[in-house]
Amino acid sequence: MTTTQLNDQERRTYWTEQMELGYQMVEELMSFPVEECGEGFGSIPEAAEEAGVEIMFSNTKIAGDLDRVFFLRESLVHDVIEITKAMNDRGWVLKIEDGYRSVEMQGALVRKPSVFDAVLQKCIWENGGHIPTEEFVFRRAIVMVANVPKIGTHMSGSAIDISVYERDTQQEVWRGGPYLEVSEKTPMRSPFISTEELENRLAITEVMESHGFMHFPYEFWHFNKGDAGDHILNSKAEPAPFGPVHWNRETNEVTPIPEPLQPLNPLTVIKQEIAAAMERAEAIR
Repeated sequence: MTTTQLNDQERRTYWTEQMELGYQMVEELMSFPVEECGEGFGSIPEAAEEAGVEIMFSNTKIAGDLDRVFFLRESLVHDVIEITKAMNDRGWVLKIEDGYRSVEMQGALVRKPSVFDAVLQKCIWENGGHIPTEEFVFRRAIVMVANVPKIGTHMSGSAIDISVYERDTQQEVWRGGPYLEVSEKTPMRSPFISTEELENRLAITEVMESHGFMHFPYEFWHFNKGDAGDHILNSKAEPAPFGPVHWNRETNEVTPIPEPLQPLNPLTVIKQEIAAAMERAEAIR
């Protein structure tokens, strides 16, 4: 066996281990108790402007023509501003890649061609080049793109995806991959990134977690607070106050999603998306 083949095998083994560990956490999230507190949302851009901090926001669409929503639960916005101040003090600029997502936004993100194609190609690679079953893709999609409201903390208004930039050079504090990297480099402590890239990830995580935003172990850009994921990672037994909600932007009222365990895209849809992704792949050959 060549060095390249061995390296590829090591990467595949690591990826499978991480995805299965991620699925175990998904099962914990699904069963963890939530007592929705009903707290409304606050605007991160408005709070940042009022505080006079330097911060950036993604200008990309989340899927189709859907704009990103840079709102979080009101009590968490203050923490984000304090994080931003701490990063500014050390010469960094926080970039918010994403905030709250409605169920419509999350469902569309799972089906977004660039996202679904990346997930499917990773599944094919993991299966030695063979097209996987829809059940297998469904299992991996739950971990990588939260295909169920209960586990998608963006739908709880308690999670942000971030990048960080050097203020002086405007260069990204490199973490071994860009936002939404889908590879064996994606888990926070991946062995397939450099020492410097790991140090950058951990330094950023230290700032985030000093204000209670816990890192999701299987995505280096995702941090959340006050939800089931936070309680699991911090071994808090009491019910989490933030669960998946519908948010009325006009009234700032939240309503718990009635069926939080219902997949946003069921197996039948995943099967259709696999076929569509294979057609796209064939078209560019």
